[in-house]
Amino acid sequence: MHLLIIPWDVNPEIFRIGSFAVRWYGLLFASSFLFGYIILNKIFKNENLGEAVLDKLTIYMVIGVVVGARLGHCFFYEPEYYDAHPLKILKIWEGGLASHGAALGILVALGFFAIKEKKDYDWIIDRIAIVVALSGFFIRMGNLMNSEIYGVETTVPWGFVFLRAGEHVPKHPTQIYEALAYLFIFFLLFWIYWRKKGRHIQGLMISLTLILIFVARFFIEFLKEVQVPAEKGMLLNYGQKLSIPFIAFGFLWLYVSLRDEVRAEIKK
Repeated sequence: MHLLIIPWDVNPEIFRIGSFAVRWYGLLFASSFLFGYIILNKIFKNENLGEAVLDKLTIYMVIGVVVGARLGHCFFYEPEYYDAHPLKILKIWEGGLASHGAALGILVALGFFAIKEKKDYDWIIDRIAIVVALSGFFIRMGNLMNSEIYGVETTVPWGFVFLRAGEHVPKHPTQIYEALAYLFIFFLLFWIYWRKKGRHIQGLMISLTLILIFVARFFIEFLKEVQVPAEKGMLLNYGQKLSIPFIAFGFLWLYVSLRDEVRAEIKK
């Protein structure tokens, strides 16, 4: 008997004017960039860098995240469908973004930025890593407002009944589990940065980000409903299989960083 279950029936739209609607997901997605910009601006000021560099970096980040997340969903989760309907890839408003694709998009976009602006890649990626987990927090809260990407049936007293998704039994609110995990990771990385005022070992932040985010993702996936029909019956779902290379790469990056022990130089 579920005495403390939470009936979840939040409207994903904040308001609508005709055919135009503002949705919670879009607002939270945009908030991830806004707060990321504010935090990075504080970091850049600590290192005596102007906003012009940050503005350029933000453009690369937005493109990398959106393109990477969209292509990641299309090619990692539903390749057959999008191979048959390639123009559907462009219809991002229909939904379908993958965090693994976003991670790859960020890594690639920052590589282009480093080449174009003649900046050190490790230095850039370490600063961006601080706000990546915070972005994950906002996006998972957006998934909660959309009543999507939730967990399997549960008897825990905080189970959510996602009424708008047609559910009638409590499910694990895995969006909240992930969001809280990512928020903790953000605060940890933020503390590490300011503890050393940016003079931490290069590569430490990005390697910890890859390890912690994708380890959290790997284990929380065990509580999730399948995202696409092809995942039914799988021992490990797509999200878990895609997380393993990121975790391994994170440990490799951490090993190399600790071995070389190169520290950032802060301009005065």
